[in-house]
Amino acid sequence: MGKRARRGSRRSLPAVLCRILGTLMLIVLVLFCLPLTLPRVWGWHIYTVVSGSMEPYIPTGSLLYIRQAQPEDMAEGDVIAYYGGTGSGAVITHRVVENRVVMGEFITKGDANQEADINPVRYADFIGQVAYSIPEAGKAAAFFTSAAGKRTAGYLVAAAVLLHLLAALFDRGKEGAG
Repeated sequence: MGKRARRGSRRSLPAVLCRILGTLMLIVLVLFCLPLTLPRVWGWHIYTVVSGSMEPYIPTGSLLYIRQAQPEDMAEGDVIAYYGGTGSGAVITHRVVENRVVMGEFITKGDANQEADINPVRYADFIGQVAYSIPEAGKAAAFFTSAAGKRTAGYLVAAAVLLHLLAALFDRGKEGAG
């Protein structure tokens, strides 16, 4: 009886491989999604850079993590994110040239631009301060937040579940043969 119990508890190689592959697929998906979701729990904003106005400091395609801050605490040289125009929804990331606390506005400039921005940035349009920038990661973020990326993530989850079900079938088949 000892041999049979020991032999019955062993897993088949195809079952083990299916479980490993399915688990790895889920781990990779989670590792891609965590940096896009977890910071939001703590109130951080995440954006992808689509223009070169802050190059070379922040290259196009970078993923930015914006932390909440008080606008009056921003100093010359800080990089901030703000809404670009009234009702436009565009997010701009530029460096503070001057913080006019009394007027409740910033003078900003993109590092790649020759002159300061024409229009001051009102405190009301301020989102926060750039805390981290990860070059090229914005491209992956843009993909996973698109419709095609969400479908791909769904397919990966479905494939992982199917691999685990297949592993269970391999184990059952082995038990029936044993």
